[in-house]
Amino acid sequence: MLIEKYGEQYFDYLLLERGLSANTLAAYRNDLRQLDTFIQQIAPEIDIEEITIHHLREYLKYLNELGLGERSQARMVASIKSFFNYLFNEEIVKEQVTELLSAPKQGNHLPQILELEEINAMINCINMGSKEGQRNRAILELLYACGLRVSELVSLKIANLYLVGGFIRVVGKGDKERIVPISDEATEQLKLYLEQRAEQKNQSVEASKLVFLNRRGQGLTRQMIFIIIKELAAAAEIKKEVSPHTFRHSFATHLVENGADLRVVQELLGHSSILTTEIYTHLNMDYLIKTMATFHPLYNKPKKEL
Repeated sequence: MLIEKYGEQYFDYLLLERGLSANTLAAYRNDLRQLDTFIQQIAPEIDIEEITIHHLREYLKYLNELGLGERSQARMVASIKSFFNYLFNEEIVKEQVTELLSAPKQGNHLPQILELEEINAMINCINMGSKEGQRNRAILELLYACGLRVSELVSLKIANLYLVGGFIRVVGKGDKERIVPISDEATEQLKLYLEQRAEQKNQSVEASKLVFLNRRGQGLTRQMIFIIIKELAAAAEIKKEVSPHTFRHSFATHLVENGADLRVVQELLGHSSILTTEIYTHLNMDYLIKTMATFHPLYNKPKKEL
């Protein structure tokens, strides 16, 4: 690992010279481990001295697209800055690459959504002749059919699939469980993948409980799902910023646009508050205009003749 090379002496410095608590050290360690995983995904041959502001900004952009909260992003920026400042002061790296690094502003921006045609275009770009083709097809179908968070997708267990009954059990934030129906198409693609997966010989005992595995028989990471989605969006020539969370936004928006009750959508998404779900009523101006024209009395009031 990139950070492992200098990590221990850095954490000794934090403990002995800065006197940080065990909880803070654990948070910094976890932040840097996640950064390390991301860097090795996008630039596997890079050395720590070659990491630039571009790599770090791509990582923060990735965190933002995953929907990570502003407070968590701010802490991660602090972790990254602290580590690279240490490397610079110790003359391990020659440049202070984090000097201009800041967390992306989330504000109240409305999330991007994909039209059904765009989702189908991405699905059609999957190389079904590859070893990962059927798995990736099942991933996209499940993300859109069930509105899963990426963390829920990678932690989904075979024991929580009830395909005969037409639903899955999802463990969401705070270990809250919810039942989500699954479409016939997603069910079919998932069954085809599970048939392939059963033939995979190198599964570890723990990973064998998970639905989605990599070619090494281990569970997929959130970063890997992010990369799969990005590559398919690029192959489909979609210009929007597309991430796994885009499928969740699209799932919710399409339900609301087609008349689903917000309370039902709230339950399907696993939102603790209806206020979180209500954002999906603001995403499509055509939908708003049609709703007003259908239900608001003034929109249908006869116009006076001049």
